[in-house]
Amino acid sequence: METIIIDATMGVVGRIASYAAKKVLLANEVVIVNCNEAIVTGPRQALIATYKIKLSYGGTSQKGPYGSKVPERMMRRSIRGMLPWPKPRAREVFANVKCFNGVPFEFKDKEKLSFKKTMKGRYMTLSQLSKLI
Repeated sequence: METIIIDATMGVVGRIASYAAKKVLLANEVVIVNCNEAIVTGPRQALIATYKIKLSYGGTSQKGPYGSKVPERMMRRSIRGMLPWPKPRAREVFANVKCFNGVPFEFKDKEKLSFKKTMKGRYMTLSQLSKLI
């Protein structure tokens, strides 16, 4: 099993998630670092409203489903959305996805894939979004 390390700094969440989902389905382990620096594109108010709606699903405080406000879990959830989830294989391979807000010590000196994109216009990082919702 090959380990693929992705640096999410200034990378679009959807592009990173689709790439990671494909690699995980091909029996690779995917590690994503700097998830808090990944960006979500779109108008600021629309992004905040969309994520607040996602957090409000589930009824009372006693019952789920629960959304997360932590950037690394938001990234992990978007990868899960790219997998064929009800199937058992998706549950097995999803265990091979690891997301971190910083760069852990064991991955500091290793080669990382970068999805950097120079953006003009409307976008937010996952850390900014998580503070606002």
